[in-house]
Amino acid sequence: MAGKRSPGRAVYDALCAAAPYGRCPLCGQRQVGTLDHHLPKSTYPFLAVAPTNLVPCCFDCNHTKKDSAPASESEQTLHPYFDNIDDHRWLRARLIEKDPASLNFYVAPAGTWPAELTERVQAHFSLLNLNGLYSAQAAGELTEISPHISQLVPHGAGYVHEYLLEVADSRAATRRNGWTTATYYALAESDWFCSGRAIS
Repeated sequence: MAGKRSPGRAVYDALCAAAPYGRCPLCGQRQVGTLDHHLPKSTYPFLAVAPTNLVPCCFDCNHTKKDSAPASESEQTLHPYFDNIDDHRWLRARLIEKDPASLNFYVAPAGTWPAELTERVQAHFSLLNLNGLYSAQAAGELTEISPHISQLVPHGAGYVHEYLLEVADSRAATRRNGWTTATYYALAESDWFCSGRAIS
């Protein structure tokens, strides 16, 4: 299907284009560049070209997943077509309050999730090293917003807190579980950051 002159290329392109904003639904960050076999074709060859088993993704996620087959339900990565977990804000971050400041991202499961779903989300998060990806992105974000935060600090920590919370709520309105949403909520919750100690 992937060949430029393959008769299935139109279907391949349509599946790749199905990802909202062209963003990989597995990591939620990088650009879609290929299709991933949700269930590996080496183990499930009869699903090799089944559209529901072909998921648009970035090259990094596709390479990380490789051809491994889950040994249990809890090891199965999330399927963007069938696993809707965005009703709950499960992606959270902790600010590491030292110079330079950084963030750690983690899964905060909904209380209504069954144990198997919690395990799957955590396995997905770990397998694709989403903490590493999001932490690197957040480091750049912290550097970029530092000049603006330094201008707000003289107005008081409460003023900085309200600004960060406003940004977090705005990001959450469109991407409840985006790394920027988790980043700004974590910053808003930190008295250390709001007081300007991260940029002093």
